[in-house]
Amino acid sequence: MKSLLLALLATAAAVPAAAQTATPAPATPAAAPRTPPKLVVAISVDQFSADLFAQYRNHFTDGMARLLTGVVFPSGYQSHAATETCPGHSTILTGMRPAHTGIIANNWLDQKVGRADKTVYCAEDERAGGDHEHYTPSDLHLKVPTLGDMMKRADPRSRVVAVAGKDRAAIMMGGHTTDQIWFWGGQNFISLAARQEPAVVTRANAAVGALLARPQEALPLPGYCTALSRPIAVGEQTLGTGRFERAAGDAKAFRASPALDGAVFALAAAMIEDMKLGRGPATDLIAVGASATDYVGHADGTQGSEMCIQMAQLDESLGGFLAELDRTGIDYEVMLTADHGAHDMTERQQQRAMPMEQHVAPAATAKIIGAAIGHDLGIAGPVLLGPETDVYLADSVPAARRAQVLTEAKRRFTAQPQVAAAFTRDELAATRMATTPPETWTLIERARASFDPERSGDLIVLLRPRVTTVAAPAPGYVETHGSPWDYDRRVPILFWRKGLAGFEQPLSVETVDIAPTLAATIGLRVSGLDGRCLDLDAGAADTCPAG
Repeated sequence: MKSLLLALLATAAAVPAAAQTATPAPATPAAAPRTPPKLVVAISVDQFSADLFAQYRNHFTDGMARLLTGVVFPSGYQSHAATETCPGHSTILTGMRPAHTGIIANNWLDQKVGRADKTVYCAEDERAGGDHEHYTPSDLHLKVPTLGDMMKRADPRSRVVAVAGKDRAAIMMGGHTTDQIWFWGGQNFISLAARQEPAVVTRANAAVGALLARPQEALPLPGYCTALSRPIAVGEQTLGTGRFERAAGDAKAFRASPALDGAVFALAAAMIEDMKLGRGPATDLIAVGASATDYVGHADGTQGSEMCIQMAQLDESLGGFLAELDRTGIDYEVMLTADHGAHDMTERQQQRAMPMEQHVAPAATAKIIGAAIGHDLGIAGPVLLGPETDVYLADSVPAARRAQVLTEAKRRFTAQPQVAAAFTRDELAATRMATTPPETWTLIERARASFDPERSGDLIVLLRPRVTTVAAPAPGYVETHGSPWDYDRRVPILFWRKGLAGFEQPLSVETVDIAPTLAATIGLRVSGLDGRCLDLDAGAADTCPAG
């Protein structure tokens, strides 16, 4: 999508075409830089698991290849159990786990919300009315500051911008005091309520709108993708050989394609140019949420031609974006990671040496188990409520019966063959936050890192490995994530800056380590975070502050 990136930039940022081609080659790293960068670029690639990173790292030739010359942590962890988009993004630039950010899941229940739909979306303000499908985007539920918030508190001259394919990615990485925050709204880029659209966004939306109005021909299939281009039946669909052909005006197909990432990177580059980020008196920050990998994974799985093409196009889009940053001459630092991992759809896994892969059975759901408890105990109405992991006792359950219902619910869930464990809120509250390497954490320690007593369920139910919460695959939803297992927890973490000597550290680190690490590079003192500073100096020196 480099051609898309440049085409959009020409319209959105009005950058002269000749200037776009002047891309200086990255300098050979010498010693680690000692001065703060002028711009921090924090990138999250949604659903970019450590497994995908390992699978494709030898095929990257552009933007990702550049980052591979920096400091590489291939075994990063979103260490908590609720490995979803919103919790994962909330850890990246706060340095705090979901238990402290308050973002326990993409959605949770609040039975006191004054609307029929009791589901609360992590990035909404439910007080503004609407429902779960028609909401007002907001940073209301994020309980802690982000790195951008901390930077602006230390020096109000710092500018903070967030651009993403999802509102929850932009909001959870940008924080509470963004100067500009824009995310894909289905047809164009939108922002929080009352935010005025600057001219650069108007131009970008016009460019993307024109692109969306045209049909998309099949994207090139790299040679190394040929072996993966095999049809597979999933429900009533045949997947595995797609190449992102799209009819004119098909916004849903645009969103689940490499074109979305191209648009996001183009807008991010245009905003850097328009706002002159990295050229002011203080360090600026831009958070970029590349969301297409997640949409492609959910719709097509991770092991077909679709994901292979997406990885190649992501590499190109990232390369074009970095080339634009090079053109400006800004001293910038890049961090790239992911909000969670994932693994392939059940049907293809079953064909490829993983016969234990399963869809969750109805018997293991809160609806079925709650109905059985209500019948057996003679309690009218719904007894248990909840989406997948967090199970809530209905407010209508009499106070005198609640302990009995909770005990019975835990017994019945743990008796299910697909359930690994079920923990009550009291058990989680009594569990200390783990301090050992994340791969050694017990299930209750992983669940504890996601537990917020104000928002979490009365019972946290964790399925066994290789049991997906996709009960029945459907168009746009054939695989998912959200489990406490390492295929959903492990993500890469990469740092790159001109002059930074690269190295690779294979031992585990956490995404909560990113914020204190970036803070150290810009000379910002932080404390009280869940994460620790990672030393990015390949030699005896240390980029982390003493003490």
